[in-house]
Amino acid sequence: MNNKIRWLRNKMMGLNLQGMIITNPVNIRYLTNIQAEGILLITRKENIFLTDSRYIEHVNATLTIEDGIVVSNIKNLTLDDYENFFLFCENVGFEESNLTYAKYKEYMHKYRINNFEETEGIIEKQRMIKEDDELNNIKKACSITDNCFEYLKGFIKIGMSEKQVAAEIENFFMKNGADELAFSTIVASGKNSSMPHAVPTDKLIEPGDPITIDMGCKYNGYCSDMTRTIFAGFVPQYVKPVYDLVLKNQIQVSESLKEGVNIKNISKAIENNIKLNGFDMMHSLGHGVGLEIHEYPFFGNRVDFYLKENMVITNEPGIYIPNKFGIRIEDTLLVSKYSSISLTKSDKNYVVI
Repeated sequence: MNNKIRWLRNKMMGLNLQGMIITNPVNIRYLTNIQAEGILLITRKENIFLTDSRYIEHVNATLTIEDGIVVSNIKNLTLDDYENFFLFCENVGFEESNLTYAKYKEYMHKYRINNFEETEGIIEKQRMIKEDDELNNIKKACSITDNCFEYLKGFIKIGMSEKQVAAEIENFFMKNGADELAFSTIVASGKNSSMPHAVPTDKLIEPGDPITIDMGCKYNGYCSDMTRTIFAGFVPQYVKPVYDLVLKNQIQVSESLKEGVNIKNISKAIENNIKLNGFDMMHSLGHGVGLEIHEYPFFGNRVDFYLKENMVITNEPGIYIPNKFGIRIEDTLLVSKYSSISLTKSDKNYVVI
């Protein structure tokens, strides 16, 4: 049995769960490395992955004897098989954030479950602490992202459209070892940069435009996330104080984060500093990164949570002035005992193309 499933079984024992149905494909991948449609059952005696004939060969090639997982074709299962999976299980856990009410009722009936219990994100919370292989994958994704930014500094020209730049980012990622995009790339120039989640448009880059580029890729399924705001031709004087304020706070966060730091306190401190300078933070200061681009922990001034070693998080303060411009600077950070380590290393000072 692999270590992650062994951990889950121990956790279930402490929660008085005799079984669990895992439906979230990201959690299934985390526990088993399986990337196929199906459901993972943790029963009293066995770990069973239910899938169909399209995926049997792929799943069997993924798993090893040490994983301790039985693969079953759902088309060969009888009603009795379903009813026997959780026989003598008083409590069976389910992932409430991933299961519709219709599926909840279906599983209650199909598996003859006595008590279906919410598990409150136990796997997602465990995913916050990254193991060495996970960290290596994230570091590689961040390295590809840094290389892309370095390439963009020579590629982007005045007169190009936001869509052209976004397409080139995707092209670079695919040619340089990434699996896929970690999320839809944001390229927002001029007034469009005032929208935190802008979608690339046909707008052409003009002299003096701030250009916010928020990009990330996946390597072996693990994400990177980085934002830089660069400038076309020159840096407008009216933008400099805002850029400097964002950069100062971004550096302050990086220097403050370490094991034991409270998310609520650091979020409040940065939001207050930005307010004292006459601006507001329109989004949270950061979030966890891993198999998903947004995962635990999530930053917020009401999130009373203490960081732990080997968590990977983003640090992304931003200021947005409607219909004028926006500035965001973001890095992916690794939390260690005594500091944070930036896994994205691209230049954060003024970059003019």
